[in-house]
Amino acid sequence: MTPEIVFLIILALTFDFLNGFHDSANAIATIVSTRVLTPRQAVLWAAFFEFLSLIVFSYFGFHVASTIGKGIVDIHVVDKALIFGALVGACSWNIITWYFGIPTSSSHALIGGMIGAALMKAGPASLVSAGIIKAVTFIFVSPLVGLLLGVLIGRLVYWLFRNSSPRKVDVFFRKGQLVSAALYSMGHGGNDAQKTMGIIAGLLFSAGLLGDKFYVPFWIVVACFIAISLGIMFGGWRIVKTMGQKIAKLKPIDGFCAETGAAVTLFIASAMGVPVSTTHTITGAIVGVGSLRRLSAVKWGVAGRIVWAWIITIPCSGAIAAMAFWLVHRWGH
Repeated sequence: MTPEIVFLIILALTFDFLNGFHDSANAIATIVSTRVLTPRQAVLWAAFFEFLSLIVFSYFGFHVASTIGKGIVDIHVVDKALIFGALVGACSWNIITWYFGIPTSSSHALIGGMIGAALMKAGPASLVSAGIIKAVTFIFVSPLVGLLLGVLIGRLVYWLFRNSSPRKVDVFFRKGQLVSAALYSMGHGGNDAQKTMGIIAGLLFSAGLLGDKFYVPFWIVVACFIAISLGIMFGGWRIVKTMGQKIAKLKPIDGFCAETGAAVTLFIASAMGVPVSTTHTITGAIVGVGSLRRLSAVKWGVAGRIVWAWIITIPCSGAIAAMAFWLVHRWGH
């Protein structure tokens, strides 16, 4: 294994850490905003279940990693410069959006980075259209599914507890949110950690270190889950307020419904091998639950600005990645 490959693996794990750092707000925003746990307790709770999802998804398989590794860009086009460009694009966009407190998708930043670097290297023919279409389609599908499940679960839960006193409901769902936050964290880890696994496995395969068959070595699995869990522990606090209170004011019962709806969506997507945005999913679920009380409970202006940030993520990270690829390719020559 050459020094360049070791450096790129470290860079990929840095992206994985930033992914957790950036997305920790998604995992803990509702449980912190409803004051079920303190911020410190919440990140430790989320990080523990983030890492625990390694066991669950080791059993079901790492289908998302395969999609990222060979389903976005032709695996035969992938090389060290392309991986470098993709990771620089994704990491840079994550840092920019974290700084401004915008809950964008680390997943689509990575996909955009791969597309931008591949286009700069080999043009449109290097892209795997089926994988890209699936990923782009779920930019819209995952928040809608999260919204729908949030609404359905919310209606069911509100109906089941319609005769209970507000105090009893609050006490019950303060405990329930511990379960829903754990499930969401497992769904997040299971989908997002796999994206970095796919990048590293693709790098090793392109370098001839995996033989003639693409797969994800177990040491990569463990390293990626450790990196994303550490990122969750450090937490991107700038985004917590946006997710937890600026979209809709949440009670423990609302947080439970939103997290459960988002968790179910993530588990389904991971089983299908679709690299969805956990940010999009939880945002859709929060909007759905918030709208149950009244449509005006959702701050649609904030939600609209978040959607615009989603739309520009792939082209912006792609542009940064293309520039990074061009610079390293030119410098290398």
